[in-house]
Amino acid sequence: MKKRLMLGLGASFLLFASVPFFAARQEKKHPAWTTDWVSMPVPEAAPATLHDTCLQIIRDSTLYNENWDTLPQPRFWRHAMRIGPDSVIVNRASNRQILGYMTTDFWNGKNKKEKKQYEDSIRSRYGMLSSEEIYFTTGRSHFYRFREVLPQIDEAIPMFTETNVDPWYAQSILLIESPGRLEFSTDGAYGAFQLLKGVARDMGLVVNDSVDERAEFDRSACGAARLIHEICLPYTRDICREMGLSYREDELWFRLLVMHVYHAGAGNVRKALRKSPPRKGGPEVILGLWKTDHRRFGNASRNYSQIILAAQMELFEILSQEGIRCPGE
Repeated sequence: MKKRLMLGLGASFLLFASVPFFAARQEKKHPAWTTDWVSMPVPEAAPATLHDTCLQIIRDSTLYNENWDTLPQPRFWRHAMRIGPDSVIVNRASNRQILGYMTTDFWNGKNKKEKKQYEDSIRSRYGMLSSEEIYFTTGRSHFYRFREVLPQIDEAIPMFTETNVDPWYAQSILLIESPGRLEFSTDGAYGAFQLLKGVARDMGLVVNDSVDERAEFDRSACGAARLIHEICLPYTRDICREMGLSYREDELWFRLLVMHVYHAGAGNVRKALRKSPPRKGGPEVILGLWKTDHRRFGNASRNYSQIILAAQMELFEILSQEGIRCPGE
């Protein structure tokens, strides 16, 4: 059955896609060390149709109109999403510039002293300061299973719309928090929308020794929509007003700021912004957060909006590569 729904979301629109499910990418084995990404393209996905259902997907053209797709941070995470856990991306911590690759076994086989020597050799090779941090990031293709979460996005869009919450938030959360699985995070968040126990209860979900409604998609979606509507959006508006930042709620940077509040909490986001106050509303607000390290707004918090951008672009790439259309379109 074909579903149709159009939303007034500024530069966003719903992309109706007849979305088959496809086999996972075949992982390419990398040599122990290389600095040439171009010579190691990621193989195309091979189609293996299991379903033929017309699904609703939100596409935000400002990802490309505002050149978010050209920034090194989301580009880095797109690479990480395409590479398996048997590979490590060596990257500059300050801007996620990719310096090279190695196998996970190669890196894990070194002791602490050898790793330090190896890091120093990389700094020397690239003319980096001795204090400049280098990250060794394992591939994440096993975690970001975008095709498997598409039916959940389709299901969540009307739920968020009915509660007057921009469904872009539902799509973003589902793409990156726990795509295609039900797992607990290290801090106890659970469900498709990764709600903490106390937050879920505050949003009206039952969570006790015998019942955990975070495992139920509908209840989890309702809780997340309510959290964004009652907590994240009001606090984000307050932060912008306090700092004199003009905004529209359909602007991508504002949505990303809301997502930072969803992930790190309003207090931590406010403190991070105050460390290097932005002068005006716009993408500069988010770019500034990517460079900010403030107590409980650390690496995971900085990465959050970068990963959202990367995941949205990967989703659109999948749809574009496959030439997906609804039957009869």
